[in-house]
Amino acid sequence: MTAPAESSRAAAVGRSLRWRARSRLRAGGFGSETGLLVLLGLLAVLGAVLIVFADRYAPVTLLLVPLLVASLLLGPRILPWFVVFVLTLTVVAVVGRRLRDIVIMPAAVTGIGMVFLLGLVVLLTSFRRSRLGVAGFQGESMFVDLRDRILNQGGIPALPVDWHVQSALASAGGTLFAGDFVVASRPAPDRLEVVVVDVSGKGEQAGTRALLLSGAFSGMLGALAPDQFLPAANDYLLRLDWEEGFATAIHLSVDLVNGAFELRTAGHPPAVWRAAGSGRWSVIGSEGPILGLIPGAEFDVATGVLAHGDAVLLYTDGMVEQPRRDIDLGIDRLVGEAESLLRGNFVDAAQRLVDALGSRNDDRAMIVVNRL
Repeated sequence: MTAPAESSRAAAVGRSLRWRARSRLRAGGFGSETGLLVLLGLLAVLGAVLIVFADRYAPVTLLLVPLLVASLLLGPRILPWFVVFVLTLTVVAVVGRRLRDIVIMPAAVTGIGMVFLLGLVVLLTSFRRSRLGVAGFQGESMFVDLRDRILNQGGIPALPVDWHVQSALASAGGTLFAGDFVVASRPAPDRLEVVVVDVSGKGEQAGTRALLLSGAFSGMLGALAPDQFLPAANDYLLRLDWEEGFATAIHLSVDLVNGAFELRTAGHPPAVWRAAGSGRWSVIGSEGPILGLIPGAEFDVATGVLAHGDAVLLYTDGMVEQPRRDIDLGIDRLVGEAESLLRGNFVDAAQRLVDALGSRNDDRAMIVVNRL
């Protein structure tokens, strides 16, 4: 057997073992929800026994521990029953103390109240989580995975050595979810497609809409011709019929061989182009309505050729808009900052511009396309 064949067989065996391990974990054992329920139930019973027979060292509030852990790990289907179980154990423990002629001090009464209060909070939380159907940690891991998928959609594909593309995102208030996102694709060896989108709303409020649109736009971007992408995105948003179902976008399609590009915008701030020959920055004008508002919308195209040393900046309005300031002044500031920061050095260009410009109360996104 050849070395590659042995390597493939070993990889297949490894995948099989991992699949079996995950299956067993889901089927039972302490890694499953049933196993956790049993473990937490035993912990609660042990706590109740200590409260009755070791009253000097085990306050009634000891039962808060399994209650709190359960609120994090158990799903909404089982959690309410576990809360009732713990509250019943609390009553049993208190009655057991009385049967042993142990005086219940005011501190113990306060502890009993805390256990019942936390139990009520956990119950209300479980009813709210029932809409999602997962436990606390599972829900958090799902949201982290969703956030990572948004970021991965904006991953820049491998490019020829004479092209360099950077992206940077920052959300309002520093949250991990944003309404701005980037989608990039290389549908053919000689073509790069990049889209920067600003979804209505900001921060976590727009994060779920951004997630859905990033997946849809990623699929469209790799499958449609450049002139068809924005019309298809517009139709998609219209079909969703959201109350806040609009977005702005800017789409750049570049020929990686000769540098020819097509640029289209949908209610989005214009791109900025640096011509290496003259060293001047200019605004690339193109017109188009906001996505999701007008059926059958048409989008104008601006064309040009990126020479060696040229760069194009694509960004969202959070980079150039400030309260009580005209957006044109914001674009002028962006051009001035770019000329100062990126003079002869495009290393970490997108991140440096995001850090230097825009409102911290708005989502910001930046793409820098540079032909070396």
